[in-house]
Amino acid sequence: MKSFFTRRQEVEKRSFFLDDELLDYINGHSSPPDQVQEALIEETAELGWVSRMQISVDQGNFLTMLVKSINPSFAVEIGTFTGFSSIAIARGLSENGSLLCCDVSEKWTAIAQTYWERAGLKEKIDLVLAPAMETLNNLPEDKKIDFVFIDADKGNYKNYYEAVLSRLSDHGMIVIDNVLWSGRVIDENANDDDTHAIKDFNSHVRDDDRVTCTMLSIGDGVSLIQKK
Repeated sequence: MKSFFTRRQEVEKRSFFLDDELLDYINGHSSPPDQVQEALIEETAELGWVSRMQISVDQGNFLTMLVKSINPSFAVEIGTFTGFSSIAIARGLSENGSLLCCDVSEKWTAIAQTYWERAGLKEKIDLVLAPAMETLNNLPEDKKIDFVFIDADKGNYKNYYEAVLSRLSDHGMIVIDNVLWSGRVIDENANDDDTHAIKDFNSHVRDDDRVTCTMLSIGDGVSLIQKK
């Protein structure tokens, strides 16, 4: 059964590895987005093609549950866009937990800040508009990170990973988005830089004996990484 999505539906329901009918079933039997999330989905959808950078609703629910299970004191997001993922992460934080968001776009994060305030999460989130490597390198040397979500420029994935792994707490987790890259990771004809970067990164993590990794097909593929 083929379904035809509006822009808003494409943002809300995006999954590259499930047919539309099964994804409808999954979303219909999961907690729905609240009014703030609904409004953010709608506004992001109006941005056109770039709206695909927003994670899906099921990914958002997944992030919130992961964060709650880890109970981080300090979380980091690399790549914020319009704020859907940061809302999901911040909602999973404990009362004293905080989230550092790293991004370079004033335009997209202005939308995010509006919705952080509407969600009552503004006090939990710090935004730094600068290259993420610069922001990470400026953290105090003894600052430990308990949860990391990376969803940014693919060419820097390995750099971001190494930077946060060295600061990851013993119980911490790194979550990487887009690791299946719309299936292009197994397309022999995909020769673009981003696909090569994702494939190289995935192999790097697989071969890294410092960590354990589980790759899941949710959304555009996510990897969950913890230190051994």
